[in-house]
Amino acid sequence: AVPFSLDSVANAIHTLFSEETPVVLQLAPSEERVYMVGKANSVFEDLSVTLRQLRNRLFQDNSVLSSLPLNSLSRNNEVDLLFLSELQVLHDIASLLSRHKHLAKDHSPDLYSLELAGLEEVGKRYGEDSQQFKDASQILVDSLQKFADEMFNLYSGNAVVEVVAVKTFNSPLTRKTRSILQSSQSETENPYNLAYPYNYNYSVIFNIILWMMIGLALAVIVISYNLWNMDPGYDSIIYRMTNQKIRMD
Repeated sequence: AVPFSLDSVANAIHTLFSEETPVVLQLAPSEERVYMVGKANSVFEDLSVTLRQLRNRLFQDNSVLSSLPLNSLSRNNEVDLLFLSELQVLHDIASLLSRHKHLAKDHSPDLYSLELAGLEEVGKRYGEDSQQFKDASQILVDSLQKFADEMFNLYSGNAVVEVVAVKTFNSPLTRKTRSILQSSQSETENPYNLAYPYNYNYSVIFNIILWMMIGLALAVIVISYNLWNMDPGYDSIIYRMTNQKIRMD
């Protein structure tokens, strides 16, 4: 289901290992919220999470602005700064954890759930075919790879890093099922079974066809009624001409 949550996993870790030092960090910079539970809170209490804190953090000497190739991205654009601030969070988490390596060496599991929405905002601002979006995508890929490598090193390889790309949905989602006997070639161009997108001419065409069909139906009924009740000797010109010809003969 989208959007998904790891709250149940975080609660389970906190419940089972409450007496140890599990790191459970759930961060969503775009919504200015961070969840940290357990005894390891003090390590990440200085982590910048609000948009104002992240903006100030970016303009410090040891920020990612001094190390990342911005290319077409700008330091003066709010959308670009939002994207870069999320990369700053990745850098700060790895940096804080490297100074407290004992948290990664204990026997309790750790969970880091990070939501990154900056790339989507860049796509909305410049378009997904723009150079800014391409540069931001490459920067994000490199930053995620670097973050994953640092986590693997800190946890001595005992780490799982998963990246999930989620599109924004404005309508309620429904769960789709697939039969095991369904052929792979039966996929259509409309996988979501959406209705046909009607245009503004639909009502005009619908009314023309509707009233034309009603008119034809009424015409058939009237003609059929008149033919049924017609007097052949009086109303039909064929019979009248035939009768006159017989009389003349």
